[in-house]
Amino acid sequence: MEQWIHRPLRRCWFLTGPTGSGKTPVAMALAQRLDAEIISLDSMAIYQGMDIGTAKPSAQLRSRVPHHLLDIIPPTETYSVSNYVVAAHAAAAQIHARGRSVLICGGTPLYLKSLIRGLFLGPEADWEFRHAVEQDLERFGQDALLERLRQVDPLLAHKLHPHDHRRIIRALEVAKVTGQPLSHWQQQFDVPAPQAECPVIVLQLDRAWLHERINGRVEAMLQEGLQDEVVGLLKQHGQLGRTAAQAVGYREMLEHLRDGVSLADTTERIKAHTRQFARRQEIWFRGLQELQPVAVEPGKSDDQLADEIATLFQACPQKEPHASGN
Repeated sequence: MEQWIHRPLRRCWFLTGPTGSGKTPVAMALAQRLDAEIISLDSMAIYQGMDIGTAKPSAQLRSRVPHHLLDIIPPTETYSVSNYVVAAHAAAAQIHARGRSVLICGGTPLYLKSLIRGLFLGPEADWEFRHAVEQDLERFGQDALLERLRQVDPLLAHKLHPHDHRRIIRALEVAKVTGQPLSHWQQQFDVPAPQAECPVIVLQLDRAWLHERINGRVEAMLQEGLQDEVVGLLKQHGQLGRTAAQAVGYREMLEHLRDGVSLADTTERIKAHTRQFARRQEIWFRGLQELQPVAVEPGKSDDQLADEIATLFQACPQKEPHASGN
């Protein structure tokens, strides 16, 4: 059953923090100190053409420090956490093969947790089984579907929303194929990684100052042409995929273009939703005991932050990876 599990990614440095915390300039300074290439830890920066709203590093920055897992799929496609973990392991192995260090930087908490603690990928889809369950759903309704899950995986049945049919069906499928409930597999990855083996820095800011930075960042994105970027994406692709269309900034701009929401209201909605998103990120980060906080304060430069973080990283000697690279 090893083929269903992706082991934690080791021999890497991690830098995370909420949106607007200034990760990109700190990562650039840090990469130069560590002789590192950067792997993006951003679930929206993977999309081609979504540049302004994701605050993607510029071409100039990327020419100074190589970046990976940016612009890898069109915004019409979906990309799972499993896809990301596999790609991140591959990119890290290639960077190590070049004799360089790996700095993983971004703010997607689920991606972060999956890299530092590992991930249950699960068996391949059993389409015949899924089709049969979907037919039962249409015939007997969602209450019967949820009761079926309670019988095989009561813990997960308690956590999932009754309308989340896709995840319920996947949980039933995993239990059938593996003989163990999905919650059993997932619990293996709730154990914190040893901090010495997995140095992860999270940037922390005073809440009011972070909100001020977020508001300024949203204003800057609009001035840089976020609306034109969204219009161009629609002209090129017709519409965005479900995941890309829900990205903060893009969702509100799509509503502005489609429903006639005023630009002033759209701006305020982007600011509010971005602040809410940052709050959710911070809640996630507090649940990951591996993270070492570093305070970002007015007057502290990116170089000073990079020096402080580099010192913390260097206190954690990295071991050689497993032969499989996992």
